[in-house]
Amino acid sequence: MRNRSWVLVLALFVAAAMGARPPQQESASAPPPPWAYGFVAVAGSASGPPAAPPSGPAPDNGELRHLSGSTLSFTVTQIRDSFGPADWYPNEHPPMPDIVAHGRKPDVIACSLCHYPNGKGRSENAGIAGLPYTYFLQTMTDFKNDARKSADSRKANTNQMIRFAKTMSDEEIRAAAQYFSSMKWTPWIKVIETTTVPKTRTALGMFIRLEGDPTEPIGQRIVETPVNTEATEVLRDPHSRFIAYAPVGSIKKGEALVTDGGAGKTTPCTICHGADLLGLGPVPGIAGRSPSYVVRQLYDMQSGSRSGVWTNLMKPVVAKLSPDDMVAIAAYLASRDVPPASATGTAANPATPASSSTTDNNR
Repeated sequence: MRNRSWVLVLALFVAAAMGARPPQQESASAPPPPWAYGFVAVAGSASGPPAAPPSGPAPDNGELRHLSGSTLSFTVTQIRDSFGPADWYPNEHPPMPDIVAHGRKPDVIACSLCHYPNGKGRSENAGIAGLPYTYFLQTMTDFKNDARKSADSRKANTNQMIRFAKTMSDEEIRAAAQYFSSMKWTPWIKVIETTTVPKTRTALGMFIRLEGDPTEPIGQRIVETPVNTEATEVLRDPHSRFIAYAPVGSIKKGEALVTDGGAGKTTPCTICHGADLLGLGPVPGIAGRSPSYVVRQLYDMQSGSRSGVWTNLMKPVVAKLSPDDMVAIAAYLASRDVPPASATGTAANPATPASSSTTDNNR
């Protein structure tokens, strides 16, 4: 019954989208929001708030590192090995296909390096656990056919994904899709509404708190940062959670846009992504996902950097969204919980707690 329902609803929405003239874009001339792409300032701009310089990977002194709950130990070099990165908790996920665990030298690095063996990913890339199998395949096809690019050309890992998709065989893509789609998504982001946020440095597209916890006004952005810097940045702990700081009032504004379209400004997300925002058929779930990732996708689709079969349906949805609307939508979606049991009946990983939201006007 659920599958038949989404087919009918989606068919009606597709017909409406195909027959309607896309509304005028309010933000077509706005540059990509740099924070969503892992940068401090807009591309080509010398202005912007002062920030610490980007940092590279931590040096390896040969010490064996450990994580709570894991019986394994790795050096920093082993942890970030592009063709066999550390798998701290091998009993928490299905057996990894070789393309996920090791990649294929010299052209394709292991999927598990960036997206983790459990598919959780990080703010600079994407959480891909629980994506529908067909959506995963379509995404890789879009990368391969240059239908999915980043609106900010500085985003190196998107350019990497394009190269990987063009190099991977159909069999490798199907194996990765089957693996990651077999696992349920469990949120691990806590959304906090606030007026001030930690000052940060960038580390390969991820924002890391500065030592001493200096703060600054949040402005109209979301600052997504690890709860435990070393666990995430150095050890690549697939249990290490994130905090997303959002402007005060974002969640309520986002709820209105997501659930009823914000008085006609957009199409309610619930029509295609489900009343619970956990997805319908090939349409992915968006509850509890990284707000940085969500804003990147909304902007990429609005700007035309991301196109393709499903994106064409999203064009009229995103056309009138302002940058502030995108912030609000992303904050609300990231704050949404996911039930412990999905439609497929898989159980959530108890080591990855659900997301939550709070308000902190003074941080």
